[in-house]
Amino acid sequence: MRFSRKIKILVIIALPLMYLLEGCGLSSTKGQLVGVKGRQAWSHPMPYGMINIPTGTYHMGQSDQDVVYALTSRPMQVTVQSFFMDDTEITNNEYRQFVLWVRDSIARKLLGDPYVKETEDGGEIVNWDPDIDWGKTENTEALADLYYQGDDILMNKFEFNTNKFVYTYKWIDLNEAAQRKYVDNPPSNRSKFIKTESIPIYPDTLCWIRDFTYSFNEPLTQMYFHHPAYDDYPVVGVNWRQARAFCSWRTQYLNDYYLEIGYPIVNPFRLPTEAEWEYAARSGRDFSPFPWGGPYLRNSKGCFLANLKPLRGNYMEDGGFYPVRVTSYFPNDYGLYCMAGNVSEWTDNAYSESISSVIDDMNPYYYYDAKKNEQATQKRKSIRGGSWKDVGYYLQNGVRAYEYQDTGKSYLGFRCVMTFMGRSIKDKKTSF
Repeated sequence: MRFSRKIKILVIIALPLMYLLEGCGLSSTKGQLVGVKGRQAWSHPMPYGMINIPTGTYHMGQSDQDVVYALTSRPMQVTVQSFFMDDTEITNNEYRQFVLWVRDSIARKLLGDPYVKETEDGGEIVNWDPDIDWGKTENTEALADLYYQGDDILMNKFEFNTNKFVYTYKWIDLNEAAQRKYVDNPPSNRSKFIKTESIPIYPDTLCWIRDFTYSFNEPLTQMYFHHPAYDDYPVVGVNWRQARAFCSWRTQYLNDYYLEIGYPIVNPFRLPTEAEWEYAARSGRDFSPFPWGGPYLRNSKGCFLANLKPLRGNYMEDGGFYPVRVTSYFPNDYGLYCMAGNVSEWTDNAYSESISSVIDDMNPYYYYDAKKNEQATQKRKSIRGGSWKDVGYYLQNGVRAYEYQDTGKSYLGFRCVMTFMGRSIKDKKTSF
């Protein structure tokens, strides 16, 4: 009787221990270091509209005479990690998807239930399932703040006040968090490094008039971003902060979908570094002056290979006056269109004349986020590629230029990149 009771006690004690050992995986791993089981096989998906640029080493910097003697692009050998890059500049229609998403998300929050859903922690998120009936009287009244009112109304038209289209997002300042002062004295929480940005995201359509004094560009101001005729043209009038906001939204938009289907999220979309942009433009043609090789701006038939300002200003000589469709000229060897001409492109780099003297040769990068009240020179951001209003010199792969981060220009657009996770896209799927 006593022996039987002892056995029962031992069984009661042993069962939880067995379950504990089973949870640790001892029975399945036999005590060996095998990693966490059950993780899905995964290979990097190709983002829509992007090209994979392989890891490689190249000579960054000027490939031809520095005709302006700027000495801002000293040649150096650098290595760049593999990444994805948009095969074209971001178009008006692609950027419009962002604008309408921001508009609709603001509208849904103003309308409330059923256009928002309550989360488990008592917060609210946008519910995208029901469509908004914009013409419904009670909806129109609730959304009055999104429309022009009173004296702002023109010819009795019901028009959105695009100044209300503000996108708010958060990001972690990893550069600040990595400061050596925090190694021995880390902050008690990470909120110190979380930044909140609220960015008016509608393009500056008036840039067409503002950029060119005594030039008739009113038709482009009125129609370029609005009309379907320009859907496949590069978006312009977008400043550096707006371009970064677009990258943040695009990341959220894609990763929310991946989370919904139970798929691992991917690296964020972002603006390219100068080194990435130049490497992609060269497309394996080291020391080449232009994305197609060079050294000429015309092909063997005498046709211009990009949209620029030819000769002494014969704008139509190359087939384009203002910006043209983003696929109007042949792509480079990587399959990237208009890496020279059409519109210049924002990079993520801050601009400094002497930065090539100090940057690393591994993924070189120089970043500075200038505040609103800082000096103008600290707000300079590097742009690359030249545009429809530039002469051939500025279309060269190694030529650097800059614009100020808080200004949009009629000759300046952007494209996104995403860092590739892994060695090569040609590698087989990896099981974890």
